[in-house]
Amino acid sequence: RIGLRFSVITLTVSLFLSGILLLSGKVTRMTEEKTTRELVYETNRDVKWICRMLRQMEAQDEEFEARIRALEGWRAEKAGEERRISTVSAGAGGVVGGVVAVLVGFFMGTLRTLPNSPLLVRLAGGWVELFRNIPLLVQIFLWYFVVPKVFPVMQQVPGFVLVVFALGFFTSARLAEQVRAGIQALPKGQRYAGMAMGFTTAQTYRYVILPMAFRIILPPLTSESMNLLKNSSVAFAVSIAELTMFAMQAQEETSRGVEIYLAATLMY
Repeated sequence: RIGLRFSVITLTVSLFLSGILLLSGKVTRMTEEKTTRELVYETNRDVKWICRMLRQMEAQDEEFEARIRALEGWRAEKAGEERRISTVSAGAGGVVGGVVAVLVGFFMGTLRTLPNSPLLVRLAGGWVELFRNIPLLVQIFLWYFVVPKVFPVMQQVPGFVLVVFALGFFTSARLAEQVRAGIQALPKGQRYAGMAMGFTTAQTYRYVILPMAFRIILPPLTSESMNLLKNSSVAFAVSIAELTMFAMQAQEETSRGVEIYLAATLMY
């Protein structure tokens, strides 16, 4: 009986342990399956997040590339505009400066030949000596840097206008001497004839002296106009966009200085 009981107990314990092992194995499998499902779910979620981020990055890359293309197009358009402005500025600076030079030069040259106005003659002579004896580059620096500091009102004036004044006044001193020489080259009888007709001094100059003197002044006036256009190249010293500055920038960008400077020379 004792052996039978021991066998029964042993069998019972074995069955119990087997049941526990089976149950633990089932629990382990269930846990593994649950862990696997969680891992798969998390992996799928991570994959979806990665895909979403990749799509966002791709969209951002496309937007970035579009911005880069727009920026490159803007830079090309800006470069073309700067080239057009540089070319126009060279001609516009010469033309506007020529207008200022002709108006002031004719006025000062006429004042230098007035018969009975020694004070005006001296003032006109001082104007000529002042602007003719100061180098053009120095005058441009004075107009561009010094005048706006001395006169705060001039700080709102564009640099292009200041350079035009410098070119115009510098050339006006030279034109004033040409006008004076042209008037003094006329016979004195022309002045006396106007006075005999009863003309005032202004009428004598307007109707008699200046029309004839202009024929004498015209050849050197043409040469001075060409010099004024070439002198406008000095404006690049104060960063005014003109032909010489454009040639320098184009040479730095393309490294083809010979062709660019030859074209600029032909344009001048």
